Amino acid sequence: MRFKGLDLNLVVALDILLQERSVSRSAERLKLSQPAVSAALARLRDYFNDELLVSIGRSMIPTAYAESLWPIARDLLAKADLLIDTSSTFDPATSQRRFRISASDFIQTVLIAPALRALQTVAPGVSMDVGPTGSMSLTQFENGEIDCVVSPEQYASPAHPVRPLFTDDHVVVGWRGNPAMDRPLDLDTFLSLGHVAVRLGSGRELTFAERHMLPYGDQRRIEVSSSTFSGVALMLPQTRRVAVLQQRLAAVFCDAFDLVMQPLPFEIPQLREVAQYHSSRANDAGIAWLIDMFERVAAGTATGQGVTGAN
Repeated sequence: MRFKGLDLNLVVALDILLQERSVSRSAERLKLSQPAVSAALARLRDYFNDELLVSIGRSMIPTAYAESLWPIARDLLAKADLLIDTSSTFDPATSQRRFRISASDFIQTVLIAPALRALQTVAPGVSMDVGPTGSMSLTQFENGEIDCVVSPEQYASPAHPVRPLFTDDHVVVGWRGNPAMDRPLDLDTFLSLGHVAVRLGSGRELTFAERHMLPYGDQRRIEVSSSTFSGVALMLPQTRRVAVLQQRLAAVFCDAFDLVMQPLPFEIPQLREVAQYHSSRANDAGIAWLIDMFERVAAGTATGQGVTGAN
């Protein structure tokens, strides 16, 4: 299909070429021959009257004009994807849809993993592309590149709808052989122990729990920090360190590792996790079905029955 003389298939090629900066790698991703991709690049150069990608040694470097085109191309493709994906009906039994989700590894462990097990029966063709949370994912969400973000309620954007999924409390987790974990900890004991803290991702962002423990500041001895919640499970066994984790996640770790949990010796507000979708997808039956499924899994009621299509 052409629009103002441009074959719209070339927009896809442009996006992949700018990602890969290689004709051969782009050909692999596009499932085309290298001559076909070279021909597509030549047509793009002719249409835009710009080299777009310049060979320097073994690398291909985008021109300044190509860099300015890229976000426009990506926005166009995201909107085309939205047009195709958005539907007033959704049949999970036959759908081949791939949902794009942004979630922490906590959510991946306690919500998405059990959801995938349930989906094997009711939606065998449905798949998920799960990425981390953070500033980049928020930009992707606003651009329509992410279908659903699962996060604590206070981190959700006020500009788009949210649906509550579950609440959770926090607990102290430690190695079963740690004598301090034989009984509930008082505050002095808790603060005297070495701690494993979670600082999410490369930006080292504070978690919900870490933000609420800031008042303890210098009294708390953080000996190790992990960029993921999952890493904590591997850093506690055979040590006297402790960590503060969500109770649902702690239960998974205690079952899988030689860990135990105790109540917190102070109060942290209850964690409220929500699913957020873009306001432009309010009528997307597929996303409505996905969030329904998450709600059932969070409530512990997801089964082979009762998870059906939305209309």
